[in-house]
Amino acid sequence: MLSVKENEKNWLISDRSRLSAMEFSSRFNLKFQRPCAMIWLWIALVLLLQNSRGLVSASNYLIGLGSYDITGPAADVNMMGYANSEQITAGIHFRLRARTFIVAEPEGNRVVFVNLDACMASQIVTIKVIERLKARYGDLYTEDNVAISGIHTHAGPGGYLQHVVYIITSLGFVQQSFDVIVDGIEKSIIEAHENIRPGSVFVSNGELLDAGVNRSPSAYLNNPAAERGKYKYDVDKEMTLLKFVDDKWGPLGSFNWFATHGTSMSRTNSLISGDNKGAAARFMEDWFEQNGTEISYSGRLGADGIPRRVSNIIPNLHSNYHELLELAASFQSPPGRPADSNMSVARRVRAALRQANKPEFVSAFCQSNCGDVSPNVLGAFCIDTGLPCDFNQSTCGGKNELCYGRGPGFPDEFESTRIIGEKQFRKAVELFNKASEQLIGKVDYRHTNIDFSQLEVTLPREAEGGGSEVVKTCSAAMGFAFAAGTTDGPGAFDFKQGDDKENPFWKLVRNILKTPDKEQIDCQQPKPILLDTGEMKQPYDWAPSILPLQILRIGQLVILSVPGEFTTMAGRRLRDAVKTVLTSNGHGNVHVVIAGLTNTYSQYVTTFEEYHVQRYEGASTLYGPHTLSAYMQEFKKLASAIISGEAVEKGPQAPDLLDKQISLLTPVLIDETSSGVNFGDVSFDVPKNSTFEKGDLVNVTFWSACPRNDLMTEGTFVLVEILREKDTWVPAYDDDDFCLRFKWSRPSKLSTWSHATVEWRIPESTPTGVYRIRHFGASKSIMGSIRHFTGSSSAFVVA
Repeated sequence: MLSVKENEKNWLISDRSRLSAMEFSSRFNLKFQRPCAMIWLWIALVLLLQNSRGLVSASNYLIGLGSYDITGPAADVNMMGYANSEQITAGIHFRLRARTFIVAEPEGNRVVFVNLDACMASQIVTIKVIERLKARYGDLYTEDNVAISGIHTHAGPGGYLQHVVYIITSLGFVQQSFDVIVDGIEKSIIEAHENIRPGSVFVSNGELLDAGVNRSPSAYLNNPAAERGKYKYDVDKEMTLLKFVDDKWGPLGSFNWFATHGTSMSRTNSLISGDNKGAAARFMEDWFEQNGTEISYSGRLGADGIPRRVSNIIPNLHSNYHELLELAASFQSPPGRPADSNMSVARRVRAALRQANKPEFVSAFCQSNCGDVSPNVLGAFCIDTGLPCDFNQSTCGGKNELCYGRGPGFPDEFESTRIIGEKQFRKAVELFNKASEQLIGKVDYRHTNIDFSQLEVTLPREAEGGGSEVVKTCSAAMGFAFAAGTTDGPGAFDFKQGDDKENPFWKLVRNILKTPDKEQIDCQQPKPILLDTGEMKQPYDWAPSILPLQILRIGQLVILSVPGEFTTMAGRRLRDAVKTVLTSNGHGNVHVVIAGLTNTYSQYVTTFEEYHVQRYEGASTLYGPHTLSAYMQEFKKLASAIISGEAVEKGPQAPDLLDKQISLLTPVLIDETSSGVNFGDVSFDVPKNSTFEKGDLVNVTFWSACPRNDLMTEGTFVLVEILREKDTWVPAYDDDDFCLRFKWSRPSKLSTWSHATVEWRIPESTPTGVYRIRHFGASKSIMGSIRHFTGSSSAFVVA
């Protein structure tokens, strides 16, 4: 039993709420004579119950969860992540969402955590979300207690960050990308706020294998052997999961943190996708909606391991096969027709699953220290020879462009995404079902802004004599190896990972943009500087210098919100540093998780030793070799402040550069069709009187318009509908389903014509029946007006 100490009062709830009456009297030296002793003991028990009300009962916190669509423009916009200018959105694999939890003390502090199906958080997005929250709620939600984190999918629309280097390939700022993310975050927080009710939070941990490998093992091996010897693996394998349980409704959601990159989808993919973490979230939310309670997932998945919701909507129809063919033949593809702007929202499948007055189940798969962790677990191979890539530089015959990592579904990136997503989903279900450790204690937070371009860091002196030395971080700069890319997405030209030498040609190109001075060159050593981004200010800042650091605490759980991608060992050192501060004050049972890519983005953080190898991650560690030490120093200060209850300095405010943004993305001018053709008409239909089997691929193509005209937020561009009772079409699958893909194309870049192709891979769990494919869209006239339309294919039978 824990003793009551002054230095613990700010960390754990009062021990009185966990003491028996006899323990209470003994601990506080209360001596009674019978029979008065029993009277005093009963009084003590009453006081204890009053003290502990709301703390260790089923409703020790107030909890609320929310979720909202943030799927951006599905056409014409460069994707964020690979910095590949040719990777342009052209459809949807499945939708992106913002998912939020709020945990509050009944009459005290509260914290908000938002998980985005996006590459990373954005400084300007965070600034504008906080402004909106302040306008709506006053000081209830601020930059101090709100964390916004990205899952690091590389398959979402870009252009929503404010610094130049991150929006070059997107042709500058993309207002539509920015707006839908800010709107979605705000609405998810509003929903979570309005759902707040008494409830409890449980934590569970477990090991997940085969969902990530180290893509820079040569850099990892440069860490001290003694340090490496403390760990079984060269990547973190632990998943930490929170389970949210409402006093009335029971389980309402889960958030977990696990480190693996969102790069199962390749640098040539053009369909918007949440990648493996987004897929895992879809699977788990569908699993819970189907099961409705905590049961094993065995027997409730499709043949490919993916939960299916259609069987919960539509009973299996046992009609005569010939009768089904006759029914299907009576529904030929009609001409495209005008539609109400809200029709796609009303027809979306998830709307049919919502229970009135009950909050929807929300599951988020959050990112952690994924800097050197790849989901392409088969390893990196040369695409010309099939042999493994060079170990140190990840090249093939000296060229980085030929070295690619292979996912478990190789060569099918969609299958790799499913497999890695399903692995995380299955582990999350396991942890969800066994979660029993209840979070008990204070809700608290600390936040500060730090200028990383000139931060003094005190380090222990390694030489004989001990003591300490003061070093500094540097103004941001990117090394030559940054341009080499990684095995998840190689770069171009003649750049190589692990190269600490300057190329004369690229040095000349660099100097045209900005020549780094001697102080910067010396500070960044041994990194050869390719882009001196911290000193590049035209037309506005190329890279951030002021970064937000934040700790959120819920009882014995501590979340470290970091604005970048920490490598495996860097993350371990940061967690250990914070945990040392906490445990040194007597708090042994502490769960510390890293929430990567949170509140803003500043690329990578490696260890000092990894930095000296100058692979991609080291070359992308912006603020020099002491970046990690700076983080550790500042987070230890925040942890100490959490313990002591002291406030911390706010630090300098990050700049708001929204008014300075430049966009070169061409707007949609007009949509047209061929003469005599309506928007929504089918241009390629299913064969007449066709029958498909489970596992077959159904293709239908429609005359369409640019998806940028209406993002169909909380709606869908495509549907699979099933016929019920001979005349009623019911939604079965939409563009938020893994089995259904929406592909948009135009004959040429400047063409005003476009088509939407729908591909449906029929799941094994699909009920026998009559089906059709449907498309929703919105066209733009020369005068700028938007007109919504819909079209449907001929009906067909699934046997």
